[in-house]
Amino acid sequence: MQFKDFIATERIIANLSASTKSEAITELAEVFFTRNVLSMDLREGVLSALFHREELGATAVGQGLELAIPHAKHPGVRGLVGVFGRSLEGIDWGAPDGEPVRLFFLLLSNRECADRHLEALAYISRKFRDKDFRNLLLKAANAGQIADFLEDSDNED
Repeated sequence: MQFKDFIATERIIANLSASTKSEAITELAEVFFTRNVLSMDLREGVLSALFHREELGATAVGQGLELAIPHAKHPGVRGLVGVFGRSLEGIDWGAPDGEPVRLFFLLLSNRECADRHLEALAYISRKFRDKDFRNLLLKAANAGQIADFLEDSDNED
C-alpha cells in the first residue's frame, strides 16, 4: 500500500476553508463529487456514512500528530479512494491529546475492500509518525508540492 494507491494530485486541498469538523468532512468529501470520482447521487449516503463513523469515535489520531483520518465504507464506492486536506489554522477534532488537527486523509471504500481500507489506515499512521514528513506537508507551498512529498514518501519504501 502507498499513497498513490488512494490519493491523486487533483484530490489534494492545500488550504481547507473549513473551521469545524463537520465543515471539514463535507469539504473533503465534496472533492469526490466535483472531480467525478463518485456519482453525485451517492453524496447524501456517503456523507451520512462519514458522519455516522465519526459519531462512533473521533478519527483524530492524537499523540501530537495533528492528523485525522475520517473514513467510511459505502456500497457505491468502487475500490479505495482518498482525499488529502490541510488546514493551516487547525480544526478542533476531539483529538485525544486535545490539539487541533491540521492534516487530514478522508478515505472511502466498499465492504469488499475492507483489507485495503485497513492497509491504507495503517500506512498513513506509520508514515505520519515521522515528524519531518509532517512538517514538510505543513510547509508545502501548494497541492502539487504536497503530492510530490507524498510520492517521495512512497518511494522510500
